[in-house]
Amino acid sequence: MVGMGATAAPTGNSGSWSLGRPDVRHDRDVASVDVLFEGYLGRSDHRVASTVGLIRDGNAVIVVDPGLVPGPRSILDPLEGFGIGAGDVTDVVFSHHHPDHTLNAALFPEARFHDHWAMYQGDLWTDRDADGFQLSPDVSLLHTRGHTDEDVATIARTAEGLVVFTHAWWTAQGPAEDPYAPDTASLHQARAGILELQPALIVPGHGPAFPPTASTPR
Repeated sequence: MVGMGATAAPTGNSGSWSLGRPDVRHDRDVASVDVLFEGYLGRSDHRVASTVGLIRDGNAVIVVDPGLVPGPRSILDPLEGFGIGAGDVTDVVFSHHHPDHTLNAALFPEARFHDHWAMYQGDLWTDRDADGFQLSPDVSLLHTRGHTDEDVATIARTAEGLVVFTHAWWTAQGPAEDPYAPDTASLHQARAGILELQPALIVPGHGPAFPPTASTPR
């Protein structure tokens, strides 16, 4: 993995973050966050990929949005670089149900799978509201209706601050108005709620992580 600062982009569609903020205390274990594959869209060849995230927090190994990528090794090789096998993944979170964010879920046969209203493992379906659901001590879910009514944000508390995985933004540029959002007012409300958390980084659905600024679409 390639170390990166808050404003840098990872190389080769993968990377990890170390913000190095001097004002952050490192007096306890918290979650660590990495990107397994950096997504993209808007290409002339019509290829689309989701940004695939990895969160580690104690015994929890969480993959976010294992969707469209060039092939399974695009996810598995970076995982193995961390010494993690597919069977070691404990949880998979879907930011929403579109196939470009779910297509490679079957790579993780031992995991619990999470969406906006339930948790699934094997043949067990457990109803629960995603809002406030705690996956591990420093990782929780938030139901953020916007891109779809089923959108879920994954919130990780790291030593450098909060990191939010969300499809409220496709990329750092937005778009300002999501053409697929069923209700634009809900989208803007979701973005406002996420920004109120004062995240250090936002990991959008199809691009590199970015620190929110005054120019981030609201």
